[in-house]
Amino acid sequence: MLDLVVRRFMRHKLAVAGLVVLAVLILSAILAPVITMDPDALSVSERKQGPSLWHPFGTDEAGRDIFARTLHGGRISLTIGLAATLVALAIGTALGAAAGYFGGVLDALLMRLTDAFLCFPQLFVLIVLGTLINATALRFLQGSIVPIAVVIGVLSWMGLARLVRATFLSLKEKEFVEAARAAGGSNARIMLRHVLPGAVGPIVVQASLLVAASIITESGLSYLGYGVQPPTATWGNLLRDAQPHMQQLPVFAIAPGLMIFLTVISINFVGDGLRDALDPYGRR
Repeated sequence: MLDLVVRRFMRHKLAVAGLVVLAVLILSAILAPVITMDPDALSVSERKQGPSLWHPFGTDEAGRDIFARTLHGGRISLTIGLAATLVALAIGTALGAAAGYFGGVLDALLMRLTDAFLCFPQLFVLIVLGTLINATALRFLQGSIVPIAVVIGVLSWMGLARLVRATFLSLKEKEFVEAARAAGGSNARIMLRHVLPGAVGPIVVQASLLVAASIITESGLSYLGYGVQPPTATWGNLLRDAQPHMQQLPVFAIAPGLMIFLTVISINFVGDGLRDALDPYGRR
């Protein structure tokens, strides 16, 4: 089965290219402390310089290397995207599985809860959280990625829950599930061992899209000044810092903007490839 999925995925050229680009970006972020200088190192004599051999993306108004800050910013942005997706996966899969498998009143209650969460504007809630952290005793969380990742995840699980619910509704009436019930299997065992594996494909595809959406959300929040605070670099606050210098040195904005673009489009291509590869009715 795994060989078939890999062969299908390899036939999707854009997905393969996206996977390669994504691997390079992740590896660059992981190795940033090794391959770049200190992102917070100041140099008054090298303020606002254009691209050069020693500073491929130039330096900012404090003389800090933009290339180093971009790669280190990727560590934060990618971590938040992955952490938020894990939170959304845990909540969405659990609630969607329970709603689809048990049905009835529980299904109705969980779907109404899902509808209620869909009413919350994600970015507005994150801005309110950032304001509260800055203005209250929660100021010790300022600069931490944990509350941002958790809130993005808590506000991102609804589509996944509906997808998992639909898959469980379809699979729970299959013959192999009836056979497991007749053999005395518990509901938890049937859900985990027999039904959930059939939902892995849609979950994986949705998870890839959630990572991209979470990165965009974090970047937008940091750009507005309510995300991770300087001097810690993220792609969003690098874009914000570059705004006053757009006319003189546009490379300040191009570097983090290009990273966001490449990451998101690569994840989307990989998601398309996974969707085709995991399709049970796809070409062999």
